[in-house]
Amino acid sequence: MNTNTCGHITPLLTRRDVLSTLSCGFGWLAFSGLAGAAETGPLAPKASHFPAKAKRVIFLCMRGGPSHVDTFDYKPKLTADTGKSGKRPGTTLLGSKWKFAQHGKSGLWMSELFPGVAQHADDMCLVRSMQTNVPAHPQAMVNLHTGNSQFVRPSLGAWSLYGLGTANENLPGFITITPSQGFGGAQNYGSAFLPAIYQATKVGSENRSVNGAQVRNIESTLNPTAQRAELELIQTLNREALRRDRYNPEIEGVIESYELAFKMQSQMPAAMDITKETEATKKLYGIGGGATDDMGRKCLLARKFIESGVRFVEVTHGNWDHHFNLSTTLGRNANEVDTPIAGLLTDLKQRGLLKDTLVVWSGEFGRTPHAQGGDGRDHNNKGFTLWMAGGGIKGGVSYGSTDDYGYEAVENKVQIHDLHATILATLGLDHEKLTYRYAGRDFRLTDVSGTVLKEIMA
Repeated sequence: MNTNTCGHITPLLTRRDVLSTLSCGFGWLAFSGLAGAAETGPLAPKASHFPAKAKRVIFLCMRGGPSHVDTFDYKPKLTADTGKSGKRPGTTLLGSKWKFAQHGKSGLWMSELFPGVAQHADDMCLVRSMQTNVPAHPQAMVNLHTGNSQFVRPSLGAWSLYGLGTANENLPGFITITPSQGFGGAQNYGSAFLPAIYQATKVGSENRSVNGAQVRNIESTLNPTAQRAELELIQTLNREALRRDRYNPEIEGVIESYELAFKMQSQMPAAMDITKETEATKKLYGIGGGATDDMGRKCLLARKFIESGVRFVEVTHGNWDHHFNLSTTLGRNANEVDTPIAGLLTDLKQRGLLKDTLVVWSGEFGRTPHAQGGDGRDHNNKGFTLWMAGGGIKGGVSYGSTDDYGYEAVENKVQIHDLHATILATLGLDHEKLTYRYAGRDFRLTDVSGTVLKEIMA
């Protein structure tokens, strides 16, 4: 027997059966628990270490490394010295082709590429002194998400869910929308050695429109009573097999994944349905055809998910890897995301959600101040910019800086562990206390470093 839908389950205790749950978006789960034990289950709400400013996170991941010197890191000297020799032998400085202006009461400098986002300047903190370990996409992307580019480690979203649980047991606590299949792939939203119930449920696929994306096999042909009875029978068999084997992570995984699959049937379709949103809301996000439609749908889904109780949502957009044709491709990418992201911030604020929702915008690294091929920029891991808004972060603030040309962070340098420690702190989690015992030692997201950026926290 096999699994035809996530609600119509028949037993087959093999690796194939376990891996088939991936198509349902749950992954194979490695946490032993009893069906229906919501109060003590792995996703049950947990107390934070201290009062939280944020209840949830939306991470807007710009895959490929957006150019900081063309977006949020104003470098007038770079523009003035365009054409002069760069730091690297044989390179030529390239000033931004887009104008910068000050925005909001705070006067934050931002590029004309983001007119919509710039309207929220007073809600945003620009961290202009980011650094990461390596200038290669896969390693930098995995480092951004897990804090480690050398070993398989749990992702930021998985740690957040592990630390706090979910606010809605009928939905996944961690959802990733159209994640990158390259640049680290599933490691970016995986749970590694944490119980696999904490990994993300994937919605949609990279390079395909999210319109029409579904969590597959979510509907059942049985009525709820019959389906519940069938599930209990299967879970009984699974638990008996687990008792006999004593240790079998595949069967442990099936137990939790089937239970979550059953619960998701009641709310996941509604959470993914944007047809009932008003035309004004759709317009706010740029939905309705055109360049902004896809990202608009992703951002609206993110709002609906967090509003429904999902703890951590990641939205991926790319490709921002502009080695060539910078003057056209960067503008096109910015145009695709500006209205949707501005709409998300506006919508969250109107609904009273921004104050306890942390929104983070970042790529895996930045770009060089010198030209590549005359109209492009190479990778730069020594200095780049990200921004945060809402959820316990001061608005209208610029933190840290790079040198006059944007080559390297020189003031208040921020490493990935510092970023992760700060995000966890907004959620009320002490990054030094959020640990998991594995292979004889206590692991944490920030390894043995990480400093909370208290200066930017409200």
